[in-house]
Amino acid sequence: VQLQASGGGLVQVGGSLRLSCAASGSIFSIYVMGWYRQAPGKQRELVATLSSGGNTNYTDSVKGRFTISRDNAKNTVYLQMNSLKPEDTAVYYCNAEIRPWGFGPEGVSDYWGQGTLVTVSS
Repeated sequence: VQLQASGGGLVQVGGSLRLSCAASGSIFSIYVMGWYRQAPGKQRELVATLSSGGNTNYTDSVKGRFTISRDNAKNTVYLQMNSLKPEDTAVYYCNAEIRPWGFGPEGVSDYWGQGTLVTVSS
């Protein structure tokens, strides 16, 4: 099982970007999918999560600007980022709770993508 993130880049203040993260491999089920970010010199923090049931959770600083969504048929999670600010600059990592084929519920594990850099310039 692996996660492949894409969509990062350089954008001006107020601009938009859309991140994508596709899970592939021997997947039985995907539960929570989400995005985290790590700015230089800071700890990794949660940005947004989306459960298989549709429940979302956002960190306060992105509420109203970012939207998380997923396409279960494609095992893909998206993060639409609007009204970007310089403080959104970070490496963004996708995360998913996945149960691989051949494993019971105890086999659910966290998987991480490789990270994609978002730079917001002023």
